[in-house]
Amino acid sequence: MPPKRQKLTIMVSSTVYGIEELLDRIYTLLTAFGYEVWMSHKGTMPVFSNRSAFENCIKAVEKCDLFLCLITPQYGSGREEDGISISHQELNKAIELRKPRWLLAHDHVVFSRKLLNDLGFAGQQRRSGLKLKNKASSISDLRLIDMYEEAILSQQPLRDRQGNWVQKFQTDEDAFLFATAQFSRYQEVEAFIKENFSDPSTVSDSINRKGEQS
Repeated sequence: MPPKRQKLTIMVSSTVYGIEELLDRIYTLLTAFGYEVWMSHKGTMPVFSNRSAFENCIKAVEKCDLFLCLITPQYGSGREEDGISISHQELNKAIELRKPRWLLAHDHVVFSRKLLNDLGFAGQQRRSGLKLKNKASSISDLRLIDMYEEAILSQQPLRDRQGNWVQKFQTDEDAFLFATAQFSRYQEVEAFIKENFSDPSTVSDSINRKGEQS
């Protein structure tokens, strides 16, 4: 009897506030397509008691096959001494590891960046002196713009940018449509990972190591 086929694991990284219903729908969608979905909102992230929340999240980024990140108008919590949120750290780690990644950014984040650029505050350094008022209604934190710029690899020359596609969304339906279009063809995604990110012999070799604790 042939060994049971291992599922590709996709990690969904985002804040939760305000998009609970969307995350529920994306989780149901991805599992229906055949993926193993790691999502903190659903309690499916691998968690070990000898690690901090940050360590568990970063380890999940290291071990997942695919990385889906939603940059919403809410920056999120769980910040350490460096001041950036858990989801921000997850994105940075995925970029560092050159994980196969798909990214969504809310229109409020994209528009806020364009507006600040037009006002002469392009780039993180020029924005460093700015501060949003308490309970700002557009975006909750200017570091969301940092996340967006890191996602599009804005600091790299245009010719060197790979994996810098970030899809803008306004509604839950926009985000749901993107997830459907990108992940519905499971076998094509699997072949893409196998050809570009895995040992050519098999995709499941790396998957089998996910349960190992380090």
